[in-house]
Amino acid sequence: MATEFSKSNILDIDTNTINTKNCSYCNIPFTEKLWCKECINSLEKLAENGDKEAMFNFANCYRDGEGTEKNLEKAFHWYQKAAENGNEKAMFNLAKCYVKGEGTEKNLEKAFHWYQKAAEKDYTKAMYNLAIFYENGKGTEMNLEKVFHWYQKAAENGIEEAMNNLANCYKNGKGTEKNLEKAFYLYQKAAVSGIEEAMFNLANCYSNGEGTEKNLEKAFHWYQKVAENGDDETMFILANYYSNGEGTEKNLEKAFHWYQKAAENGNKMAMNNLANCYKDEKGTEKNLEKACHLYQKAAENGVNEAMFNLAECYKNGEGTEKNLEKAFHWYQKVAENGDEGVAIFKLARCYKNGEGTEKNLEKAFHWYLKAAESGNEEAMLNLANCYNNGEGIEKNLEKTFYWCKKVVENGDEEGAIFKLARCYENGEGTEKNLEKAFHCYQKAAENGVIEAMNKLVKCYKDGEGTEKNLEKAFYWYQKALAESNKVKSKDEVELFNNFFIIHIVEISL
Repeated sequence: MATEFSKSNILDIDTNTINTKNCSYCNIPFTEKLWCKECINSLEKLAENGDKEAMFNFANCYRDGEGTEKNLEKAFHWYQKAAENGNEKAMFNLAKCYVKGEGTEKNLEKAFHWYQKAAEKDYTKAMYNLAIFYENGKGTEMNLEKVFHWYQKAAENGIEEAMNNLANCYKNGKGTEKNLEKAFYLYQKAAVSGIEEAMFNLANCYSNGEGTEKNLEKAFHWYQKVAENGDDETMFILANYYSNGEGTEKNLEKAFHWYQKAAENGNKMAMNNLANCYKDEKGTEKNLEKACHLYQKAAENGVNEAMFNLAECYKNGEGTEKNLEKAFHWYQKVAENGDEGVAIFKLARCYKNGEGTEKNLEKAFHWYLKAAESGNEEAMLNLANCYNNGEGIEKNLEKTFYWCKKVVENGDEEGAIFKLARCYENGEGTEKNLEKAFHCYQKAAENGVIEAMNKLVKCYKDGEGTEKNLEKAFYWYQKALAESNKVKSKDEVELFNNFFIIHIVEISL
């Protein structure tokens, strides 16, 4: 789930006291120009005679090119004069000139100075921008306590953006003690006032139960509001809600719609999930070509999951021609990006079998080991085989035993427990222990392994690792025979029968 959304952009609204209907000095209605020529001349005289309001308005005229030619240098000059004479609106606009380098060289230290001067004269927009300068260390040293102070002052004076950023301070304990309840309250106030960032953050509060009770319906409501305003990240989240039936009824068509909208707006994760929709026929018709195309786009944008999915497309020839070299390439990319999941196991298999690359048992071993250490049970079993057979590494029966045991301990008994039983039976990589061998063979037999059933027959017949019990030996003989009839040819079944007739003839007598 995404974290709080805080752009922390300075307020970029020009301060301008010019009347937009009548001339500000003669009050005569105008049609094209804001100022009449006579008033401009009069304004200039007032400014030159020290009238700070006139200085400020004259600067606005030069800035906007109204009543005179646009001239940012002269606008800067008159903002500076008005600011030096104590006009807080001019101080704010002068700071903006220094931020943008308009009419003067860009200078964040001077911008900070004038925002601070305006804020200290209770100019609310300057309070907000001053907080941002302290937060980002622009024009001054970073100071989180002052960040909190000025966001709080701006919020108290009605700046909705400041409410959202003040909430962030409370949420993250920046410049104040962490207080999720206050953060939630402020996000709510700012969201109701229409601040998109706050709507997103409020949705996160409801989604995660931060500062309020978890409420997926309300989270969905606020995510939907932000998504409808065009934010691609929130479109993606909304799609997930529809896909999983969280906070609303499950609706795969709407999930598809919002994944598509988010993808069209450049959201790379949405591209991958949209591809999944096409691949798995969720909310739209199955289209493997479109799925492959979208996996490619997302993969090229660095989405690991998409890289893996694209590799699978090339490996299986789904939505594109089968191409093992390209499959190998994308498995390798995922592995290089630090993914510790199935991709590195698949990469190991490519090296082991020479699929899309030259066969290389050492590299196969390397990637099996990486995958095994990250918890992939299939890789653990393959790693055990490497140690057992000396493939890509020196033969090491202790490590064979170790990895077989790890797989069994992780609950995947079907493939590994028979190998573990053989280790105990033969004392390979561990002390010989017929009781443990019997126990493992029994578990494997219960999982349908015919070889293990065969071993159980011998254990019960000869009393190895358990008490001798010919009835149970015969029971497992019958089970093995029934299972072998399902999978073996007629000749193999006959050989199997002959083998057991020889070894358990006493049972049938």
